[in-house]
Order: sequence, then structure tokens, then C-alpha cells
Amino acid sequence: MEVLILKKVELLSPAKNMKAIKAAVDNSESIYFGIKGFNMRERADNFELKDLKRVVDFLHDRNTKAILATNILVYDHEIKNIQMILESAVACEIDAVIVCDLATVQMAKDIGIPFHISTQCNVSNSMAAKFYEDLGAERIILARECSLEKIGIIANNLEKTGVEAFVHGAMCTAISGRCYFSATICGDSANRGKCIQPCRRSWTVIDNENNEFIYDGVRFMNSRDLCMVHHIPEMIESGLDCLKIEGRMRSPHYVDVVSSVYREAIEAYYNSTFTKDKASNWIRELRKVYNRGFTTGFYFKRPTEREHQHVSPTNLSHYRLIKMGKIKDYDSNSALATISLTNGKLKKNMEVIITSRDTETYFRQRISSILLNGNEIKKTKNAKPRKAIEVQLKMKKDVMPGIDKIYLFTDRTYKNRYLLKDKKGKVKKSDFYRLREDI
Repeated sequence: MEVLILKKVELLSPAKNMKAIKAAVDNSESIYFGIKGFNMRERADNFELKDLKRVVDFLHDRNTKAILATNILVYDHEIKNIQMILESAVACEIDAVIVCDLATVQMAKDIGIPFHISTQCNVSNSMAAKFYEDLGAERIILARECSLEKIGIIANNLEKTGVEAFVHGAMCTAISGRCYFSATICGDSANRGKCIQPCRRSWTVIDNENNEFIYDGVRFMNSRDLCMVHHIPEMIESGLDCLKIEGRMRSPHYVDVVSSVYREAIEAYYNSTFTKDKASNWIRELRKVYNRGFTTGFYFKRPTEREHQHVSPTNLSHYRLIKMGKIKDYDSNSALATISLTNGKLKKNMEVIITSRDTETYFRQRISSILLNGNEIKKTKNAKPRKAIEVQLKMKKDVMPGIDKIYLFTDRTYKNRYLLKDKKGKVKKSDFYRLREDI
């Protein structure tokens, strides 16, 4: 009896900078990022061309693929620049480039670099997919408007080219790659990576006869975010080769949490341990980071007004990264860092984030022990800016003293303290944190 062995699905995570790459690398088979000037997230940090080799080497040293996004429309005066980027990508041994413009496709073919067809190309049927397969595409990122049923049909009709689809992140209200709303409003085109997202604003619509459009909310085009963590089995079994997380504008912490949740879900599927209870827990974790509410998009049915977030155009989560203090000193031999704690208290087994706006440091860790004056304690007292407490913590990675800081991801901020009362309906101020810095 012949046993069918399914190729394990790939998880592709986004990165806007080196911190985000470090945040995603432990949970992703591949990471995609952009070079300034030629990608669909021009408002993200992005990388300089001179950074490309360092980024690719970092990922390859950790057995992770490096995917370069070059998926904007290209004009004649930019051909030489995009050619230079692609040639540099080949020299750096990039694994693939994401492309949209046929000029970029032709250049990638001529240079001999693997290319992935962007969702901007709006591939929604088998004939279009076969066209790009015949062009030599290694993978096609299907239109967001495809259902899982359509994805299965397209995947089954391809011989060599893989298929990829989004699994989590922001959803565009318009048809993939065909929105000119931003360009019309302010001249910044979505197809050039500069969308200002006017669809997320509140609008009053009045026709030529002064009749006002009546609708059931303030924002009628503001889509919720895609979330398919509870449908990972269906995603994998549809025939997809890669699940893509949207978010090259998002923080390293967002990328860290989302990629780790989807890694757990994917592994649970292959280990036959995927359950509804686990999926519910994963959704709770995803609701803590930036989100506009969740939807399954077009995967099961055509979205209705319920898939839109009518109230808020931005983050619904009450959780924030709270700066608790800074790294004052660090001994690389013992991995002990001296922390100047100025906001709240630290506890053993508490999860903290070490990062900074001014360095490439980023990692999460649980506190294994706390040393105060050389003695181990279970928790500190409540620190304040004028009552700083110095303690020592063991770091799992090297840090930069004087620059790196320690953060707590929590909803227990002063801003939310009246939403989180104890059983007696009282608020204990010492249990909450000042919103000192939100990165």
C-alpha cells in the first residue's frame, strides 16, 4: 500500500527591521522583508540595500529562507534601480523575490532568481495560475478573494508551482492590487506601497441630490483583521504550500506573538493534537496584540457588513508594552544584567521583553530568578521613578547596558485600572503600571 506523505506547510512571517527578524526567526521557515523604495510597505522601516547580505546571512545561519519583496508597479526611470536590487539579491543568495510588475518578472527570469507572484496580481483562477507557472514562477500568492475551495482547485491544477495565502493580519477592503482610493484622495498610491488607508476613516456619503447614505456604523469600509488560527487544518488540507502572516508595519513584539501562536497551531495539526480548546487559547493570545477584531475573510463565504469594524479604525486590544526599567550593567560571562527598576514590580516566572528603539535587541524570556543585594527573592517591591530598585536578572541573550530596556506586556495599566477591579469591586493601584513607553 502506497503511503501519501504530505509536505509540511511553510510559515512565512513579516519583518520591517532587524528586531522583527529576530522576533520571527525561531518560529518561521521563511521571512519576507523589503528594501526602501521598491516594496508594498513603503511606510515601514524597511532595509537599506547595504543591509541585504547581513540579513540574508543571519537567516541562512538559522536555516530560514530570506524572501525579498519587490512587488510594486515599476516605471521606466526605475528599471535600472530594480535591476541593481535584483542583482544584489542574487549575489547575497536570496531565496526568492516577490514580484508584481511583469518587468520585474522578466528581470528575475533573466537573472535566474526564483520569483513569487504577489497577491497584487490578483490570481483567482487556475488559468491565470497556469500562466504564471509557465512563466517560471516558483510560487503564487493567491488573491485574498479566493475561497478555500477555489484554492484547492488551483493547487490541484498546478504541477510545479506552489501556492501561498494569507493566514493572519490586516485585510484590504478593495480587490487585491486594484485599489486607487488612496491615490485619488491624496496622490499616494497603494500600488506603490504608500496607501494611507482612507477606507478605515469615517465618511459621510451624499449624492448629487443631497441624499445622505444611511448605514449602521461610523466606518462602513473598515475591515476586521484576518484570523485563521482555528482553521489551520482546513488551510493545510486545501493544498497550500505556505501560510503567510501580514504585518510588515507591525512591531517586533506583534510578529513574535503571532508567529509563535501559528507555529504552535501548525505543529499541533501535524502532531494530531489540534483541538478547539487550544484554538480558543490561541485566539485569546492573538487578541492581546494589535487587532481590529477578527474575520475569516473570503475563505468560507463572501464577507458581509459583520466583517467590518464599525467603531474603531485601530487597535482594540487593551494590552500594551510597559517600560519597567533599563539595563544598567551586564556581565556577559555570568549573563547577569543589573536592572534599574522604575515602574512596577518584577516577579519570578514573569514574562518580560528586552528591547530598545535604539538597538537591534529583541527577545522574550521568563524570569528564572531575581537577585537583590546578592540574595534571591521571589518578587520586588513596587518601584517608582523616584524610588528605583536595583536587581539582577539572568539574560538568555546578550544585552546592551545603558540602552536596552525591560518591558512587560500587560493590560494592567493606569488607563485600564477601572476596568480590572478585584472581586470586591476595588482598585489596588500598586497592581497597575504607569504607561511610560509604548513601542
